[in-house]
Amino acid sequence: MTTSVDTLGPPPTTVGVLGWLRKNLFSTWYNSLLTIVSLWLIYTVVGQLLVWAFTTARWGVITANLRLFMVGPFPPDQVWRVWLVLGIVSVMMGLSAGVFGGTMRTFGVWLAAAYATLIVLDMIAEQGRPFADFARRFGEGGAGQFWIALPGMVWLAANLAILALGWIVGRGRAKWRARLILAWLGSFFVTVALLQGYGKDTWLPELGTNLWGGLLLTFMLSVVSIVVSFPLGVLLALGRRSKLPAVKIFSILYIELVRGVPLVTILYMTQIMLPLFLPTGLRIDNVSRAIAGMTLFTAAYMAENVRGGLQAIPTGQIEAAHAVGLSDALTTLLIVLPQALRMVIPAIVGLFISLFKDTTLATIVALLELLGVGRSVLAQPEFLGLQMEVYIFVAAIFFVFSYAMSFASYRVEEALGVGKR
Repeated sequence: MTTSVDTLGPPPTTVGVLGWLRKNLFSTWYNSLLTIVSLWLIYTVVGQLLVWAFTTARWGVITANLRLFMVGPFPPDQVWRVWLVLGIVSVMMGLSAGVFGGTMRTFGVWLAAAYATLIVLDMIAEQGRPFADFARRFGEGGAGQFWIALPGMVWLAANLAILALGWIVGRGRAKWRARLILAWLGSFFVTVALLQGYGKDTWLPELGTNLWGGLLLTFMLSVVSIVVSFPLGVLLALGRRSKLPAVKIFSILYIELVRGVPLVTILYMTQIMLPLFLPTGLRIDNVSRAIAGMTLFTAAYMAENVRGGLQAIPTGQIEAAHAVGLSDALTTLLIVLPQALRMVIPAIVGLFISLFKDTTLATIVALLELLGVGRSVLAQPEFLGLQMEVYIFVAAIFFVFSYAMSFASYRVEEALGVGKR
């Protein structure tokens, strides 16, 4: 009696963990050598880094200045505004995680993990006495100081609870999707109003943007610049392909001129030269100037990315749209532009990630964004020589948010079938 080889299954060395290792890491002699060398390098570098991080590093520089890293020179008695904004974000993210699921649910989990990490860091910073300052300030100011004096970990724990509650409420409510999108757009204006304030003797006094700093300022610079530069870039890309000579020439000159100079030059021009062209008595704060410079700079690169997508659309589709009676405007709006934007999603997200990291250049125009705060912390006498701890902390923050944008881009590309036919 004979047994077919196929009925016995694959050889034992091609299945399971050992099979995967042999196929992917030890398939050939040079692949095996490369694997061994890589493992040795990882063990050497990562091992020493972990030993330094858990034995030698002085992370007290981070915990002692955590509030400064987050909000910079924002007045301590007004930090409740930032907590309120974060609460709005927690509500929106929790609801979005429940309603949309998928990527938004993943972001909700990451945000919850960030809250938990910050709670631990805040407990370390307070050295186990988180309510000592609260009791003192509440005793001095009474009920009027209650919300102001609450420890940071209480606000963080409340945001964590709100996030979880929002996810529970939003589960299975697909009909809320359109409302949530509008609510996200409206939350931006609410955020600006809360942080800026109005008047002098009101319950929400006006605060100058010169008091914004740290991660708060980094977010404001990047988010506003990203949101505003996208439609400007699309308009410039369409203008460059326009049949109107004036619009086409203006778009080409703007794009080529801005792309021909570094962002540092644009920032200096908005800080120094822009006030020269403003009417007497009209002054624009430094944060708005920096946002304007970053927006105008990013819009030029956005235009070229979108133009590449527009050129990739087959002319046959445009001719077919004209054949059924669609005008040039409707053809562009309904057929060409959606496909072009879908094609260039990776390039657009890459540009946004680059802009998020380029916000560190704002420190050269006297703005205390996250990296600028790190440098000011290192100037304190008790923290001299702790550059490694500070810069690793700042780099970790930038990595987390950059990876989040990249992950969201990948999920959107996967959902839309980018690169597939």
